[in-house]
Order: sequence, then structure tokens, then C-alpha cells
Amino acid sequence: MQRNVVILDIDYVTYEDKPVIRLFSKEGDKNIVLIDDTFEPYLYVVSDDVEECMAEIEENIDVVNIERVIKKDFQIESEFIKVTFKHPQELAKKRDDLRDLESVIQIREFDIPFYRRYLMDRDVIPMTEVTAIGDKLDSFLDLDSSKQDVEIIKLTQPLERLPDYPQKFRILSFDLEVRNPHGMPNSEEDEIIMIGVSSNFGINQVISTKTNSPDRDDFVNQVESERAMIEEFVNIIKENNVDIIVGYNSDNFDFPYLKDRAKILGVDLDIGMDESDVKFIRRGYANAASFKGLIHVDLYLVMRRYMTLDRYTLERVYYELFGEEKIDVPGERIFEFWDNGGEELDNLFDYSLDDVVSTLKIAEQTLPLNLELTRIIGQPLFDVSRMATGQQAEWFLVKQAYFDEEVVPNKQGSNFADRASAEDNEGGYVREPEKGLHENLVQFDFRSLYPSIIISKNISPDVMTLGDVENEEDYNISPEHGIKFKKSPQGFIPSVIDKILQERFRIKREMKATDDPQEKIALNVQQQAIKRLANTMYGIYGFPRFRWYSFECAKAITSWGRQYIKSSIKKAEEFGFYTIYADTDGFYAKYKKE
Repeated sequence: MQRNVVILDIDYVTYEDKPVIRLFSKEGDKNIVLIDDTFEPYLYVVSDDVEECMAEIEENIDVVNIERVIKKDFQIESEFIKVTFKHPQELAKKRDDLRDLESVIQIREFDIPFYRRYLMDRDVIPMTEVTAIGDKLDSFLDLDSSKQDVEIIKLTQPLERLPDYPQKFRILSFDLEVRNPHGMPNSEEDEIIMIGVSSNFGINQVISTKTNSPDRDDFVNQVESERAMIEEFVNIIKENNVDIIVGYNSDNFDFPYLKDRAKILGVDLDIGMDESDVKFIRRGYANAASFKGLIHVDLYLVMRRYMTLDRYTLERVYYELFGEEKIDVPGERIFEFWDNGGEELDNLFDYSLDDVVSTLKIAEQTLPLNLELTRIIGQPLFDVSRMATGQQAEWFLVKQAYFDEEVVPNKQGSNFADRASAEDNEGGYVREPEKGLHENLVQFDFRSLYPSIIISKNISPDVMTLGDVENEEDYNISPEHGIKFKKSPQGFIPSVIDKILQERFRIKREMKATDDPQEKIALNVQQQAIKRLANTMYGIYGFPRFRWYSFECAKAITSWGRQYIKSSIKKAEEFGFYTIYADTDGFYAKYKKE
């Protein structure tokens, strides 16, 4: 059978001692899970005696396959040993044994999660449409097509990507209000009093055990108990086949609290596509609330990367984005508004609805960019929305390395010396602003300064040389530090940035050419996503825990940046301008009258 589906989520399970990829997908309103048991985990081994090493591995380590492969190591073709395992857990258990073998110099790509490896190797991009061909199954492990209203397809052919276009996803925002007479709510004692929901498909309501004045009846959905309130919330998600559920600080508060209260009251939060409950999985330094096939995005985490603010409350973020004050109720008085009833209870209902309407508006403003980043990076939206910008850039590079036949470097760690070195980098040139009110200013701004420096000066660890060289004219030599980069061949990272900047310029040309307003909006989102990714590439060099960390590259970039901005300021002064403020990639100046 054949289906055209949009891939939302991915995981893997074990069946008959083999890893099986599950792709949670949708065709219209139909839930579809694609099953693929043909992919196996692997890593690469570096050795100076490949034949001896292969024999030693075969003798000591239980593996599925061992083969010689030619790959690039910082663009130099090198011989690697590709070692394939039966299961990701086997790889994790045996990689240390492999590393300890006498003939093994290094192991590489051992720390790429299995589901991420699958997405890269099979060129499967989440949130895009593909053609899936395979055999229909009635059930698979805990999946049952009749009980869960889900179609199960075991793939018999590779997925084929369809021409991409902006997909429309069903988005629901939610927020809890809790009676908190003792300040910080305690899930063992303090009940949920309201659950607000707002969607892009017509649902805007507050579910509660109370109601009040008749003019709130149009959005207050009164139920008998807290248990019924949670059940109604679950029903709304299921009956409306939600694709993306968004909250604000929902990883840290709303979902953990809801899970605790649901457990106490005996309610199943079985809103995953496979009717599974919420699970909390580690992402970065915190736990993230996850459902199978239902994408949860915590907008608090997104906004901390989307903009720079003094604080990131929902009220502050909403005002910054839309220039409007949202309804506010002091957190410590929520229980009083609930208990007092009357006008205060009405205000609490208004506040609860306003919270979710505001959260949905923020989602509609910011999710297009995150969806585009998901497509570019090629990792799940759930993960991308929780990645720091440097991690997004790193995973994009890992994907590009696969297509360039490059074996990615190992993480170098973040020991104290590395961190100290990174902090010693002088950074961009800054001139403090001249105090006062200024008129008739001119602004000078470099377009994509750091990415342009990386490309034009070929700044990459694979073409870097420290110390003396025979022919200096064959190198770009950084000011101040004298770090040298070969002019050719083009380094791996400059080549990747060059490609994505050219793609951005192509998209901007299309934007100018089109008269279709919707196409113009979609193209603008694409070029903004590429811009953010390109500007983050400098961070890859500057952070010790990333694979392409290079203190020398980071220093070289900023030294050229300082040189360009200072020389531009000096040139402007020759034409009668003087600078009143400068920061990294641009400056403001006034014309100096004679």
C-alpha cells in the first residue's frame, strides 16, 4: 500500500532483539505509524594497521559486520573501519571494549543517537511530506490498528520526499491554574482549578468546576470535578487530533503537575498516538515532557533563544512581540480570586483564557521559524525547539558531513583549560555610545560579517596551520595572532556556510520576484532560519563542548572582524564622519561639520 504522509515524530523499539524505527505520521486526519526494521547502528574505527585491527575486532568483539571504507577526515581521504552492531545498546556497551583494543587508535561517531543517525542516513526530514510504500499490519508490539485508530505500515521501499510546501498543523495551547493558598503549589495537596485551551482550529475555552456570570458562559466549560476537568482536556486533544501542543514553562510546571494530579485522581493521560502517557526525557539540563506522535513545544525555552530580554515571563514576551499588555492576576492571589467568587472569579476566567490565547499567538509567530529550522537541520521539532543555537548549528554540520562523506570529529570535552581559553577571546570591537540625543545619523552594517569572514578567509581547522610556512602568499594570515589558513582547498565549514548563504540569497531573490503574499511570507521565514543558522556557525568554534571547537579559529574570526570595523570607521572619518557608537559588525556616525 502507498500513503503520502507528514512525519511528525520518531523513536525506536526492540523487536526480536532488533532495533525497529517507528515514524509517527499523519495523512490528513489519519494517524499512521511507519515501521522500519532495516537500519543498524554503526561507528567508525581509526587504526594505523587496518587489517590487523579488523582481525582483532573480529576475534574480541561480537559485531554484525566489519568493513573497510574510504571516508574524509577533515577533507583528507582516509581509511576507516566501519563496525556495525545488532542493537544500539550493544554499541553503547561495547564501544569501550573496542576503544581498549591495542590496534585501535580512536573510535568516531559512537555518540550519535540511533534515531538521529537514521534521519541523517536515510535523508528523512521531520515535518515534511513523504511517500511511504509498504505492507499494512494489524498490530505491532503495543500498537493495535483497531483499538488505537492508527494505521501501521511496515516499509518495503525507501521513503520518497515530496516537493516541500508549508504544512498546516493543528496547534493547541494549554495552561493550568492551581489553587495555591500556601504560595508555591504542591501537587499532592493543591487542586487544579482551571485548564485553559486555545487552538488554531476554533477551540477557545476554560475548563473548570465553577462558572459565574452569564457573560462568561461562551468560553467557560463547567464540569463536575477536577478529575472530569482533566478527562475533558484529554478528550479535546484526542477528538481534535492535535499535531502540536504548546505551553509556557510547560516542561517545568504544567505537565509535571498535571501528571501528578492525574495519577492521584486515576486519570490516564493517554494522548500519545499509541495511547501512551506523558514521559519525561532528558534534554540539556532539564526534563522535557514527551508524547509519541504528539509534539510538545515549551515556548518558554524557545523564547529564551528567540529574543534577548531582562526576564521571560509570558506577559513580558507577549508585550515585546505584540506591543500589548495581557491580562494579569498576581500569582499569589489566584486562590483568593477563586475563593472570593464574583467579579474576581470572572477576572480569573478572563486571565486563564488570555494566557492560552496569548501563548497561541506567540506560537503562531515563532513556530514557522522553528519548523523551518527543523527541516534544515533534519532533526525532530521536539528536539530542535530545546536545542541551544550552537547545538542546532552542530547537528546541521553533522548532517552535512554525512553527505560530504566526512567522519565527524569527537567532542573535545569542556575542561577548565578549554573554557579559560574560550573566555580569553577578545571578541568583537565595541565603542561605547556617545551620550546625548543625536540626529541625522548614518548606519554602516556588514552583511553576515562573521560568516563572510569564515568563507573569505577559509577559516576551518582542516586548513589551519600554526607556526612557520614556506609560502605565506598561499595562506590567509589573521591580524594580531598570525594564524594561517590555506587559501585552497576550501575548508569543510566554510564550504557548508557558503552553500547555505548562497541558498539564502537565492530565496531572497525569489521573495523579490514573487507577487504572492503567502509565498513571500513563507520564503521570508526560510531565509530568516538560514540567517540564524549561518550567524551561529561562529559559535561552533568558540564553545569547547562542540565537535568543531577551535580556539584559534574563533580568535582569527574576531581579529579580522575588529580589523574590518576599525578600518571602516577610519575610512568614514576621512570623508568627514565621526563614530558615536560601534558594536561588532556595524557603527553609527554623524557628519562632522567644518
